Amino acid sequence: MITIHPATTDDLPELAFLFDLYRIFYKQPSSMPDAQRFLETRLFQNDSFIFMARMDGIAVGFTQLYPSFSSVSLQRIFILNDLYVRESDRNTGAGALLLESAKQFCIAAKGKGLALETATDNPAQHLYERLGWVRDSHCFHYFWTAP
Repeated sequence: MITIHPATTDDLPELAFLFDLYRIFYKQPSSMPDAQRFLETRLFQNDSFIFMARMDGIAVGFTQLYPSFSSVSLQRIFILNDLYVRESDRNTGAGALLLESAKQFCIAAKGKGLALETATDNPAQHLYERLGWVRDSHCFHYFWTAP
C-alpha cells in the first residue's frame, strides 16, 4: 500500500537519501551531507512543501513544491520542482499519487495551479499528460546562469 504524507524533519535521513538519488539521476555528484543540509534548510525555513511516498512504510519517492506568484493573474502558483520515485518502485502508482497530492495541496492553498519543467527525454512526460498536465506551446522558457 502506498501512502503520501508531508515530510517533516523526522523524515530527513530517508528524504535526503532519495534526494541524493534524484540529483544523481540528473547527473549531479552524490553528496548526502549537501542533500541533507539543503532539505533541512527548506523544511526549517518553510520555503518549500515536500511530500513523501511510502510503500509498506518504506520511503520510495517525493515531490517538492516551491511557492511563487503570477503577477498577471494576481494569484499564487506552485512550482513542482522535484519529483522522484526510486527506479525499483516506478510504475507502482507512487508518482501518480505524489502528483495528485500536489494538485490537492494547490487546491487547498487556493493556488492558480502547478508548473513544472522537465528534461525533453524524461519518460515521466507520459505520466504528466495522462494526469491532465498540458505542455506549454505558447511560450519559451529561458534561463540566465550567474557567473
